[in-house]
Amino acid sequence: MFTHASWTERRSDSYSRLAFLGDVVLSLAVTSHLYPRLEAERFGAGRLTKIRAQSVSGVSCRAVAERLAVPDRLRSSAPVGVGQSVEALVETERVLASVIEAVIGACYLHCGYERTARAVVDAFEPEISNALRHPVDFKSALQERLARRAETVDYEVVAEEGPAHDRTFEVVASVGAAPVGRGAGRSKKHAEQEAARIALQTLHPDAPGPPDED
Repeated sequence: MFTHASWTERRSDSYSRLAFLGDVVLSLAVTSHLYPRLEAERFGAGRLTKIRAQSVSGVSCRAVAERLAVPDRLRSSAPVGVGQSVEALVETERVLASVIEAVIGACYLHCGYERTARAVVDAFEPEISNALRHPVDFKSALQERLARRAETVDYEVVAEEGPAHDRTFEVVASVGAAPVGRGAGRSKKHAEQEAARIALQTLHPDAPGPPDED
């Protein structure tokens, strides 16, 4: 599960299939945790979707991967001769997120859903708590800040990688003709949120984060 696709001649030997499975298990585990604990009157489907998306985002998965020493495991699993590419990979959010999803997928196959879901919620507890305390919508926050300058943002899918069942989208956010953020995700919406997050950092590096929802 710690084999990157570039380290093997057969894609099936990499962690991509396990990551596809783990992505689904992660989403279900966090959804099942949140749903009975949040009042229906205050947390409708739209708000729940945003909280879940933030809890399982690439940023969140990377944080969990680093707490679980995934970068060190990737380094130790790298084949001889790959050189400096290992260090580039262990610093890449998308790689770390995919590996942590692969770990979840492997746990699901070995231990079943219930045990895996409990472990997932424990591992992601800081990210879930942060999403509940400080929910953010980067696309809305970016648009609000640009509106003050009478500007708008456009999102364009510039790349799609992987098979249909395990697709990764890359999106560029542009203001006028100038690209201001680039993000990747397993759906176009997630990729757009990541691009908006990067754009906010690019355009407003010293500004506070997006406002909390009421």
